[in-house]
Amino acid sequence: MSRKTSKGTLPPALQARYREAVALHQGGQPARASALYAEVLAVRPRHFDSLHLRGVAALQLGDTERGIQWLQAAIKIDGGVAPAHFNLGNALLAAGQLEPALACFDRAVALKPDYAQAWSNRGNALLDLRRVAAALDSYDRALACKADYADAWYNRGNALLDLGRPADALASFDRALALDTRHSQAWCNRGKALADLQALVPAAESYQRALELRPGYPFLFGTWLHTRMKVCDWSGLAADTARLQQGIAAGEAISPPFPVLALLDSPMLQRQAAARYAQARYPRVSVLGAFPAAAAGEPIKVAYYSADFREHATTHLLLETLESHSGAHVQCYGFGFGPVAEDAASARLAAAFHRFIDVNTMTDQQVAALSRELGIDIAVDLKGYTRDSRPGLFAAGCAPVQVSYLGYPGTMATDYHDYLIADEIVVPPSQRGHYSEQLVYLPGCYQANDSRRPLAVEPVSRAALGLPERAFVFCCFNNSYKILPETFACWMRLLQSVEGSVLWLLEDSKEASMRLREAALGHGVEPQRLVFVPRIGAAEHLARHRAADLFLDTWPCNAHTTASDALWAGLPLLTVMGEAFAGRVAASLLHALGLPELIVTTEHAYEQRARSLATDPAALASLRERLAEQRLSSPLFDGRAMARNLEAAYAAMHQRRCAGLPPAALAIAADGGVRLLDAKDVAE
Repeated sequence: MSRKTSKGTLPPALQARYREAVALHQGGQPARASALYAEVLAVRPRHFDSLHLRGVAALQLGDTERGIQWLQAAIKIDGGVAPAHFNLGNALLAAGQLEPALACFDRAVALKPDYAQAWSNRGNALLDLRRVAAALDSYDRALACKADYADAWYNRGNALLDLGRPADALASFDRALALDTRHSQAWCNRGKALADLQALVPAAESYQRALELRPGYPFLFGTWLHTRMKVCDWSGLAADTARLQQGIAAGEAISPPFPVLALLDSPMLQRQAAARYAQARYPRVSVLGAFPAAAAGEPIKVAYYSADFREHATTHLLLETLESHSGAHVQCYGFGFGPVAEDAASARLAAAFHRFIDVNTMTDQQVAALSRELGIDIAVDLKGYTRDSRPGLFAAGCAPVQVSYLGYPGTMATDYHDYLIADEIVVPPSQRGHYSEQLVYLPGCYQANDSRRPLAVEPVSRAALGLPERAFVFCCFNNSYKILPETFACWMRLLQSVEGSVLWLLEDSKEASMRLREAALGHGVEPQRLVFVPRIGAAEHLARHRAADLFLDTWPCNAHTTASDALWAGLPLLTVMGEAFAGRVAASLLHALGLPELIVTTEHAYEQRARSLATDPAALASLRERLAEQRLSSPLFDGRAMARNLEAAYAAMHQRRCAGLPPAALAIAADGGVRLLDAKDVAE
């Protein structure tokens, strides 16, 4: 806050009182200073300086409402003082009043064109308004006024991150840190830029430096730990995981929700982590007010919100379902806030949606207002707390009924996500209490799939894939952050017990591959028995599953889309079913396919079953035959059936809304029937 004052005249005794207040204020005692400003104002209620600085003191004391009132009163007396407009802009920005804040900063720089702080904070307002290019220009104007302004370099880096220019962002963060080596926020967001550049080891180091400077940096510990897991850096993992668990249980702002899924198999702790994060970052916003009374009728307007409406795992799962929605029952909208793409998936989506809207440049409140203007009945969040998500859309209220589905395997732990679409395997009825949403159980499996997904027809030899022709090939194409030391140790025991076998893995990064090979050597396994393959196109990736013999799942976080890939390609998958949603997805898929013998509940049973299948060719061949038969007839790979199930669920949600009833747990039958779940169902 700027405390520069304009001139004013007071009687000598009152002037002395005012100077005493300013001295206290500058000495870090805003409460005592405010009391003295009040004494001055009791005698001279239109004294600009006292009103202005009392407003600044109120803001410093956390009283934003009064701070704004006093600053506005001061500006009415004298509107020609740039710092007053600057301070009011900061207050309005903190209160989320972005356009008024921007107007204040505009006035401040009009009065004082070399006002570097005002230019920089003007950029912050523009960034929050998602006018990123204009924000970048404002930061550049700040730096033209003051080239050694560390905060402006930091803010500039944030804008460049939003523009998808991580290398340029990194350079800006480095400039900020050259000026202020203790700028913890710059160290943190430097880590984000490095992570976007896939420089994960330096990213983790940058996060660690931020944590050293600010040990309680909100939610950074989990991000740091997750980044290390991506490169399979397991040093100190047991202690770090224990610290994570303790922090969540104590209500600390220790981690975003997503990293917790791969490390802690506890729906209770996952909910606690998500609730703490939502409370801090995405509280409910009521600016747009309540929704009008609902009127029954069809079609129901259902909107899907995602950053992934392109060639992406979630879109691959959902495409056929979206294409199969009945226009008579559901009018389907798409709100996209991710990279604009021109590919096969986005072309199919364009045809599937009644209307698609790119909302990249709109604020959360603007998107919610547009959703209301369009009369959206049900808003479906396909992102949850995954990369590029925007929970703030739902905090602002896009629709009277808001649903979490498919993208995030856990609870959102908010009071504005009404429903979570699941099934009785991923969330057993006895665990409903760990989810803030009302559960909607679909028949079979909750996960949508696309029966039109193509597999490349050209046969690929094992030799071309770097695999031995006659060895048993264990396979896992999960992301490397899902691989825990205990899982890897089990895999190494399998390689030792199945002569000549190899483990076929997806290469997420050179660092992860190097560490896994080192870990293999530590278990007495030749590193060359780990074979890594790069990411490739979807059809080719599906086809190469044919070269493997058995997919080994990870725990406590399973394969999700990756499991569907393997099963659609005809590759048997063995999973350990855990406690939380993220650790039960593969089990749900296998149940839907009628292959329960590939589901175990302990590491010991997993190891025994994998060894048994690897040494019994006839049993494995029988499994493959059953999978080949059942994958084509199972509702699991029928997007049209999933569309009907979802439509029945949406109709039930909408009917409750129209009847003035609150959300309630529901079970959808295969014939479209709906059953209300009550306390008796949970007990059973």
